[in-house]
Amino acid sequence: QVQLVESGGGLVQPGGSLRLSCAASGSLLGIYVMGWYRQAPGKQRELAASVTSLGSTNYADSVKGRFTISRDHAKNTLDLQMNNLEPEDTAVYYCNVRQGPFSYWGQGTQVTVSR
Repeated sequence: QVQLVESGGGLVQPGGSLRLSCAASGSLLGIYVMGWYRQAPGKQRELAASVTSLGSTNYADSVKGRFTISRDHAKNTLDLQMNNLEPEDTAVYYCNVRQGPFSYWGQGTQVTVSR
């Protein structure tokens, strides 16, 4: 069983930056994928960025060059550095871990980009 707790969301102006963090408790062994998903009002949840246990990263086209995902194995955390934020980035951001047949979600953190 894995528990995930997100933090770092908030209100920021367009062009600003935020850093999200996801603290994972429980055992993560073997092959797994950790990622940040987001869900805007009235839209489906979508992948923003992910990183595998082997270090391979994947980004949605809409965030490439602006977002950076990173994994701290010692602290067991997953961060998402978001720069040059746009109003279209407004969403609830969720941390996710997929390991074999299991998928774990955090409770989500709101990111609002507005003047």
